[in-house]
Amino acid sequence: MSKSVKAPTPPTSARTPRLQGRAGLLAWRQARRRARRADPAPLTVPPLTAVTERLVHTSSGPVRVREAGSGPTLLFVHGLLVDGRVWDATAAELTGSFRCVIPDLPLGSHRHPMHADADFTPQGVAALLEELAQLLELGDVTVVANDSGGAITQLWMAAGAPRVSRVVLATVDAFDNFPPAAFTIYPKLAATSFGLSAALNLSRVRSMRHGPIAYGGLTHRPIDDRLARSWGGAALVDAGVRRDLRAFLRGLDSQALVKAQPEIAAFDRPVLLAWAPEQRWFPIEHADRLASLLPDARIVEIPSSGAFPQLDQPVALAAAVADFAESRRA
Repeated sequence: MSKSVKAPTPPTSARTPRLQGRAGLLAWRQARRRARRADPAPLTVPPLTAVTERLVHTSSGPVRVREAGSGPTLLFVHGLLVDGRVWDATAAELTGSFRCVIPDLPLGSHRHPMHADADFTPQGVAALLEELAQLLELGDVTVVANDSGGAITQLWMAAGAPRVSRVVLATVDAFDNFPPAAFTIYPKLAATSFGLSAALNLSRVRSMRHGPIAYGGLTHRPIDDRLARSWGGAALVDAGVRRDLRAFLRGLDSQALVKAQPEIAAFDRPVLLAWAPEQRWFPIEHADRLASLLPDARIVEIPSSGAFPQLDQPVALAAAVADFAESRRA
């Protein structure tokens, strides 16, 4: 049976109302306004210290991997149009006790184009994660995933993920919410190279980068514009990265997780569903459904956060990850 607990964050009076329809949209906007009043400064990610960096040459192409810290291994999986830096603030809280492994996956903000014939479907990227785990000789891994990286991780779980011992799904795509409805415009734009290029060129405009179906809709506080610009600009300046991004978008299948549900349900290792209830893209009802579906899963809520709790609430998310990884190990 699933168990719902609270992360060690500032207390809230009650569970956040579930975001549905117009009332849910208003609640989300109010949560963002409260967060910005409390701290109007942009969300910046200080560089992770004492990092080693290398290129891992996989069968699909080169993948930049950064590592910091020592101890049990945490493998961080990011989503679409960001890179591993989205995890740096959370990883910084964990490097004292854990080995943090942070790859840049070929999801549109990577620095090194992959091979043109690589499999860029979500299932192909899941297979890439398994290959990375093998090449890095990772074992007894706790995977920490967010956003579409969580969908890819579920497909990895469905394929067996033999090197993975525990999984943290930190506010992720689930069931047929892959991608969320507002973001289905991106696969449509990727149907032609012109459509994707036009959309990427719009991201040159600051107001577009920080719009509600871009980086502005993912956090309660605004993301530092230099970081957003670097994430959105990678595919603008490199044709190979743009080709990889287009291939991934064209390979998206909203039914991929639905089709894999029996295999996902067979994943018998512990899963933590670290969910931010005050965001509009990933319904907390999906956390409830996943907790009922998986044999060993529990929910922890991350209050005062948008869809990227690793940016809005890195300390709270890191505490939840550490508690989960250490208690399961004990």
